Amino acid sequence: MATVGLKLVTLALKDSETGKVLTGENGLSENGLLPVTTQMWGTKTANITNIQSTGTINYGNNAAVFVSTPKGAPQVALDFNKLPFEVTQKIVGRKQDPDTGAWIESGKHPSVAMLIESESIDRMNRVFYGFGNGTMTQASINNGTDTNAETMATDALTYQALSTPEFDGEMLAMYSDVSTAFDETKMKQQVFAGYVAPASKP
Repeated sequence: MATVGLKLVTLALKDSETGKVLTGENGLSENGLLPVTTQMWGTKTANITNIQSTGTINYGNNAAVFVSTPKGAPQVALDFNKLPFEVTQKIVGRKQDPDTGAWIESGKHPSVAMLIESESIDRMNRVFYGFGNGTMTQASINNGTDTNAETMATDALTYQALSTPEFDGEMLAMYSDVSTAFDETKMKQQVFAGYVAPASKP
């Protein structure tokens, strides 16, 4: 399905042992999920690559007889406009010094789950790309002087997807409300294992 735009990116930290979403102070919000809303100036790009790998054609009897296809290794190049400072530190694996407040490299990258939402090209349907497990890295921060124009350094991060038990060991799950079986709550529970939907109001 052709898509248009980038509507929303939602992030969550997961417990590396239980595989469940972390909540409260250990997570990114009370219920664990952090939608990168317009109040955070949203997300500029979420470009997914390496979804599937090109196969290698194998020959026998002077003919192409089968294709050996390695698994894809999806990566997402993300550019956030104004991700909260402490959120950025948490998802890339920095730990806070309780004495000075400094965020210092821990040498470990936490498990991050992510859901990317786009729209069909006619804007009639929602399209989602779910990553239930992966790591986030921040390779560089480019600061430059202001001139008569501002020089912005947005949060450019790279997400590397990993195997997710809820996806039968695969790294990526795709969803759309065009499918009759689509259920938004079940999708979030699959991508963000342990997620508890808010109680419906009477």
